[in-house]
Amino acid sequence: MAEPGELVERLGLPALDPALLRLALTHRSYYNERPQAAEGTNERLEFLGDAVLGLVIAEELYRRLPTLSEGELTSLRAALVRRETLAQAARRLALGRALLLGRGEEAGGGRERDQILASAFEALVGAVYLARGLEECRQFILRQLGEEIASQVAAGPQKDEKSRLQELAQARWQLTPVYCTVAATGPDHAKEFRVQVRIGNRIAGEGVGRTKQAAEQLAARQALTTLEALPLTAPLPAEWPAAPPSEPC
Repeated sequence: MAEPGELVERLGLPALDPALLRLALTHRSYYNERPQAAEGTNERLEFLGDAVLGLVIAEELYRRLPTLSEGELTSLRAALVRRETLAQAARRLALGRALLLGRGEEAGGGRERDQILASAFEALVGAVYLARGLEECRQFILRQLGEEIASQVAAGPQKDEKSRLQELAQARWQLTPVYCTVAATGPDHAKEFRVQVRIGNRIAGEGVGRTKQAAEQLAARQALTTLEALPLTAPLPAEWPAAPPSEPC
């Protein structure tokens, strides 16, 4: 595990309270195993950081793209704050090396898990906001996600996976994809949803996300991976498993 001082140097924020930084890096698995050695988990900071991150990204897109609609801006923001994007930002900062994890998470490769890394990045944003205020936190976020923001701004709004899947499924089979939430786990402030997308009587894809919307997009993406490789006249793929007939969405 990296020393907190190394991380502070990489962040370029020397006045960040070491105790606050440690809290931002404390996964609940560590706290559960060593409650006397930790002040708590990073989940409350993650909650705060998620809100600050959404605000800063929304404002930046609003300023840079004055002609886009609300829906188009929402789509771009979602791409910038999704788990994979934040996990990549965490990897650039080598947050995984600095995390405080329980033995089970450590053994299971938790330092490289997108979910844990993205959550740690959000918690770090929350810590920077508390320690340095909104303006410095804004600059921190824009430094860390600058390349991704520039790329999204240059590309402009794109059709999301759900829209693309619906167009293809209706064009090929005159069927509309249906999204079913099959599981919801975790505490209220940090739930994970598992969603299946079904086309006809088949399960076309599955996704897991921190919101139902994010899980639906991942499920649609998985379905598109198969669907976009098929000939236009192909029937529903045989490898898609049949949906349970007694299980409503």
